Amino acid sequence: MKAINYLALVFCSASFLLACEKKEYEVGKAEFEHHYYAAYIPNNNSAVAVQRTQAALLKFPVQFYSSFSRNYDAVGYYTIFTTGITNPAVIGQDFNVVDKNGNVLAADNNRFSFTFPKAEKVMDTIYIKLLNSTVPGARKMEVQIVENKTDQFYVDIFSTAFRRPVEIK
Repeated sequence: MKAINYLALVFCSASFLLACEKKEYEVGKAEFEHHYYAAYIPNNNSAVAVQRTQAALLKFPVQFYSSFSRNYDAVGYYTIFTTGITNPAVIGQDFNVVDKNGNVLAADNNRFSFTFPKAEKVMDTIYIKLLNSTVPGARKMEVQIVENKTDQFYVDIFSTAFRRPVEIK
């Protein structure tokens, strides 16, 4: 009986491994020459809970992955996502998107941008300032890094590290 169980386990494991699709991302392939990634550090989509009275800026570090230096600046985008979220946080009421000095940033087409000079590997930070809103109850939002594909480059995302759910208590 043990032999049958072991054989079944080996067969299932082999079937699983053979069924996986293998993607080839070879160095030097033309289609990946100008393909970069932006992802949150730590490399996950973990939620953050904060107190509305917090005076310090929320800081979300973002890693720009590149192995090159180019003659252009790569531009990435992020957005505040609230669609379908119960008790959504409201920009200008519950929080503002700001720079490192606390200056309010203006959205362009519902997106905020960060620039990666010469498309080189670098860390950047997304900053959120809480406004100590008097609206009762917890408010929620997600700060999502979004793809940016142009004729010159493609700033892609990791599915495991592109959103940062935030609950303001």
